[in-house]
Amino acid sequence: MSATENRKLIEDIFAGLEKGDGAAFVRSLADDFCWTIIGNTAWSGTYSGKAAVRRELLDPLFAQFADQYVNRLVGLIAEGDRVAVECRGRVTTKEGKVYSNTYCWVCRIENGKLKELLEYMDTAHLNEALQPPKVAA
Repeated sequence: MSATENRKLIEDIFAGLEKGDGAAFVRSLADDFCWTIIGNTAWSGTYSGKAAVRRELLDPLFAQFADQYVNRLVGLIAEGDRVAVECRGRVTTKEGKVYSNTYCWVCRIENGKLKELLEYMDTAHLNEALQPPKVAA
């Protein structure tokens, strides 16, 4: 796919995320998708495989949210199979804390699917607002 097509994929994903709809994001994940969160938090590390990302990252994360998570695209740069994304997410947790973080995602796209996502964020705010992940058995 071209950089223009990869840019469009990310824009389509964020058209949903900005409204609290993550369906396009989840549909865009390759089966062997790999998501790495930088830092030294309980959430940091690499989640490998679409099923593991859902089970070990997304499900425990969204279980802490009291309302709808939204993520707004601020800007992006697309070159070849890579897209760098600046975005802002916001949600209130069940504990009443506002989790409002700024992210930089470096994405690699292959055959119209997200293959890799490297995430940078304010990890101090993450630790402040969220509990460590609790993965269902």
